[in-house]
Amino acid sequence: MTIHTNTQAPLVSVCIPCYKGAVHLGAAIESVLSQTYTNFELIIIDDNSPDNTDKIVEGFSDPRIRYLKNRHNLGPEGNWNRCLSEARGIYFKLLPQDDLIAPVCLERQVAVLESDSEQQLALVFCARTILDARNRVVMTRGYRKKRDGVIPAATLISQCIRRGTNVIGEPGSVMFRRESVEHAGQFDASIPYVLDVDYWVRLLRLGNAYYIAEPLASFRISIGSWSVRIGARQSLDYRLFINKLATDRHFSTRGYDVLIGKVMSKVNSFLRSAFYRVLALHAV
Repeated sequence: MTIHTNTQAPLVSVCIPCYKGAVHLGAAIESVLSQTYTNFELIIIDDNSPDNTDKIVEGFSDPRIRYLKNRHNLGPEGNWNRCLSEARGIYFKLLPQDDLIAPVCLERQVAVLESDSEQQLALVFCARTILDARNRVVMTRGYRKKRDGVIPAATLISQCIRRGTNVIGEPGSVMFRRESVEHAGQFDASIPYVLDVDYWVRLLRLGNAYYIAEPLASFRISIGSWSVRIGARQSLDYRLFINKLATDRHFSTRGYDVLIGKVMSKVNSFLRSAFYRVLALHAV
């Protein structure tokens, strides 16, 4: 089902894959429609939700919105990949239903990619704020570099291994060229917890990254979110991911970093689970 269409060719495709996300979907949509950069399409793909997602979308009349509903539930991997296939813009951003982007997010990230005339950058990412279910800012997270600038792909991969976590960030913090999909392929949830960072790594085979130190995206930690629901297997998934990176011929990996990364993944999983429990206690 399509509610709105836009005949102007968009430069940016912002895609919101959603499932049972009506509670925060309206805020996510508003954050996109409030952008200072306006040449975008907003594609909302409902993964056959049993809630009132369609009613939330119907509350917006902006012609840049395109709403699609899957006949059958595809799961995160299938729905994210449908976002890739439906996008028409030169640049692509995936925004989970619970998350937000700052008003200048598209403007800042498009400017970086537009200035990259030789296409040496595979993606641009930014720092982000962490929100709880009641929109309270919990913390700000970002890459260890405090200033804007290019980060070599090999450096990012090494940090993802050694620190035992996704140092690039959640989907809302990343933008890349849609044509890169021809080389990187589709999202792969065979290791569920690393669905996003697995794709960032495949993009980084094509070039380096650019980091914006300003938090231009917000990641919401809500008890019902997919990333929280799979929390119990995060450490195992990330260790499997480290093993996968260690055998990737595109990057050289030191055995010492692999060992440290696996230990850190366990530590990170414990701290993350404890953090989620604390938020759950204060959610009401």
